[in-house]
Formats: sequence, structure tokens, C-alpha cells
Amino acid sequence: MGRLGVGIAMGCAVAACIVAAAMVGKRVKRRRKWKKMVKVLEELEESCDTPVARLKQVVDAMAVEMHAGLASEGGSKLKMLLTYVDKLPNGSEKGTYYALDLGGTNFRVLRVHLGDQRSAILGQDIERQPIPQHLMTSTSKNLFDFIASSLKDFIEKEGNGLEQPSPWRRELGFTFSFPVKQTSVSSGILMKWTKGFAIEDTIGRDVSECLQLAISNKGLDVRVAALVNDTVGTLALGHYNDEDTVAAVIIGTGTNACYLERADAIIKCQGLLTTSGGMVINMEWGNFWSSHLPRTSYDIDLDVASPNPNDQGFEKMISGMYLGDIVRRVLLRMSEESDDFGPSSSKLTIPFVLRTPLMASMHEDYSPDLSEVAKILEEVLELPDVPVKVRKLVVKVCDVITRRAARLAAAGIVGILKKIGRDGSGGIASGKFRSDRPSRMRRTVVAIEGGLYTRYTLFREYLNEAMKEILGEEVSPYVVLRVMEDGSGIGAALVAAANSASEADRVQLQ
Repeated sequence: MGRLGVGIAMGCAVAACIVAAAMVGKRVKRRRKWKKMVKVLEELEESCDTPVARLKQVVDAMAVEMHAGLASEGGSKLKMLLTYVDKLPNGSEKGTYYALDLGGTNFRVLRVHLGDQRSAILGQDIERQPIPQHLMTSTSKNLFDFIASSLKDFIEKEGNGLEQPSPWRRELGFTFSFPVKQTSVSSGILMKWTKGFAIEDTIGRDVSECLQLAISNKGLDVRVAALVNDTVGTLALGHYNDEDTVAAVIIGTGTNACYLERADAIIKCQGLLTTSGGMVINMEWGNFWSSHLPRTSYDIDLDVASPNPNDQGFEKMISGMYLGDIVRRVLLRMSEESDDFGPSSSKLTIPFVLRTPLMASMHEDYSPDLSEVAKILEEVLELPDVPVKVRKLVVKVCDVITRRAARLAAAGIVGILKKIGRDGSGGIASGKFRSDRPSRMRRTVVAIEGGLYTRYTLFREYLNEAMKEILGEEVSPYVVLRVMEDGSGIGAALVAAANSASEADRVQLQ
């Protein structure tokens, strides 16, 4: 081989080395970027970790905050609001009762037929109506006149011969899912509107009185017997079905809890008298906070960017409104660390573009190639052709955020049980287990409602698992989580039945 041949061969060899080095360099670079993405996940797992010891600290913190909120106004992040509901339905209610459920841009009218024994709902009729857009910013009179007109039309359609409760006047429960300061079981002052409503002349007024006036003006003999929120309605429905129900939790788009408290434990209202000796407390637990909650930088960023920073901290970690957006923030961070997601997408920077139901669909994708994950990444976040290994990371992120939320919700529930002595730690009378006399342990039921628990299988499994871990093998069999349906509707009618005219004026201040 001549010099020319040798030179060409050497040149080819050098070129090949350069190409090989470049390829190796690219692989090394890709590995580094991949490791950065994996590190983001590992850091997330570490910061979201919820071992049982930590969950028990959250349990204790919840119970302490409940005590503080009952002791004085403003004494806790938990508002611990009096509902003036001191008697829950027990199955003795009989007759036909009504409910109005105003929770947003739609409202419902319901009629419920009760049969004088526990769980004996003989029938129900429901009618849904949208609130016309212009009424959401009109006047109080116009809004409540419209609602009363719809109620009148609904009643006029009913058949004859329906048995009415004594004294033959129709009784109605009003579910009003806006911030209200309750003043009695059937009255409350509107603090502010939310959800797109802006009717200035209603703020500071008794919303039950507004509705009652409109009903009377329509010539209807209907009394607003109860004003409740959806959580109290869920507790009422739970207690109607099972007398051992002592609390209710809603975990859906938002979250809240209420429970039955001893009247003498409500220190901020000394002199409160109830014939039952207890009262339902609306906790507004979405605002709970504790240093023991495993907060991440993503939670902090979400809170800062929210319309209510430093508010509703617990809700922002466990409710359906926020879980999808926490996942989006983690994926955005990962995409900034590596190009394995493909070309950058501006959609990843849009808050709440990834809704929690979509996140749940990715989390519960059991197809071999995670096709549902690929579809959502492409259609919602405009990230096409994401490799399977990256899709697996996405599913893991969903798992970490969901598991943390479910386990914290479980800790919150056990916190309520601890406060009322139903967690097995407060003595035999309050439910402490003793191996020599296990029958002394009291059965406890918590009514639960909301799509995050009822429709998101992995969330439900994680929550149930955490309840067992926290309570322990001896106590957990005595605590039952029972799913309710339509506490905001049927539950409101049941509260009206339990607080009908013949049972009025049981709650008073000395």
C-alpha cells in the first residue's frame, strides 16, 4: 500500500474515531440528562414520603388544632364552625321532605319520601336547573324568586296523596355551598360569593330568610327547616343509614370534614345547650396546616401562584383541584432537565392544563406500552412520541403525588377520631382496645363522598391502606369508611326531617 493509501486509511480511522467519540459523547450526555430526570423523581419521592410515624404526627397535629379551634375564635387554622345541627336523622323520620341544592352554576330540587325506619328512603324525585347567567350578577330578589318559581313548578307536578309530616306544612333543607356564618340550624349570613356569583345586596344577609321570603311570595306553604353545606348533608345521610356514623369527609374537587362533637367541648360557646348534648361541627379542614405535612417546592410554587396564598394548605395537597397541577409542575421540571420528553411544549407551563381526572387516567394505565399516558401527553400537553421509559416515569410521578394525598387524608380522618376518642387511644369508653375484652371496642363509621375517593381506585386503596397502618390491626376492623351518594341533596332533606317544626328550638344559648 502506498503512502496515499496509508494516508486515506489513517484519515478514515481518525474520522471513524471522531464519529465514535461523538456518538459516545451523545450517549454519555443523554445518560446524564436521564439521570437528572431520575434524580428529580427520587427527590420527589423523598420529600413526599409519609411513613407511619409521620402520619401519626399529622394525626396529633389535627387533634390539637381541633381543640384550639373549639377553644376560641381564630385560635386555629381550623375554623371549627358551629352548624347548630344537634339532632341527626335516626330512621324514625316519616313523610315527604324537600331539598334545594345550590352549589354553583346549577341547582337541584329534590323530594324525598321517608318510611319510618332506618335506611327507608321509599323514593326520590330530582330536577336539575341551570342558573341563568344574568342572575348570577343580578339582585338577591331576582335570584331567589327564580329559585322559588322552580320549586313551585316542581311541587305542582307532584302527585296527590303524598303523606306530609305534621303539621302538614312542607319542610325543606337548603344546601348552600358558599361561605356562610351559621346563626341557627335554619339560618346563616352570607360572608361572600364565590364560583362566579357577584350579587352585592345578598352579602351580610340571611340567605334562608331571602329564600323563605321568595317562597312565601309565590304562595307556597314551605318552611326552610335547615341550612347546611354538603359535608353536613353527607353526615346526616350516613347517620340515617347507620347510627354509628360520627363524621363525614368529602374528598373531591375540594375537601372538607365535619363530625359530631360534645356540646361541653365547644369552649368558645360556653352556655350552649342542646337536648342531645352534642352538635355537628363544620371543620373547614382544607385550611389545616402543620409543619409535619411533607411539603415540596412544587407545593410552595403552586401556593404562591394561587389566588389565596398561605390559605387552604391541606386542600392544596390532597384535593382533586390541585393534584393534577402538582404533577404538571414536576413534569415541567423534568422536561427542563432532559430532552427525553421531546421538543419543549408551552402547554407544560400552563397552570391546571393537566386536570386530576387525566392524571388519574395516566396513573391507572395498565396497558403494556402505556398508550393512555402517551395519548394524554400528546393531546393535552402537546408532547408527542414520548418514549415508554419516560412514560413510566410519568406514571411514577402520578403515583407519588396521589399516594401522599391519600395517606394525608387518612391521617386527617384518624385525627378526627382521636379528638373524639374513637381511634383506640383514649380509654375503653372512647374506644380503646383491650385484648381481654375486645367487645368493648366501639364500632365507628365515617361517611365519605367525593369523586377522588369513589372513582379513583388507587387513591381509595392508598387511603384505606394508610387507615389500617395508623390505627393498627387491633383497632382498624372497628373503623368503617362508608361511601355515601348525594349527601348535598338527600342529606339536606333528612336534616330538614330531623329538624321539622315539631322539633324546633332545641338549641339555645343560656
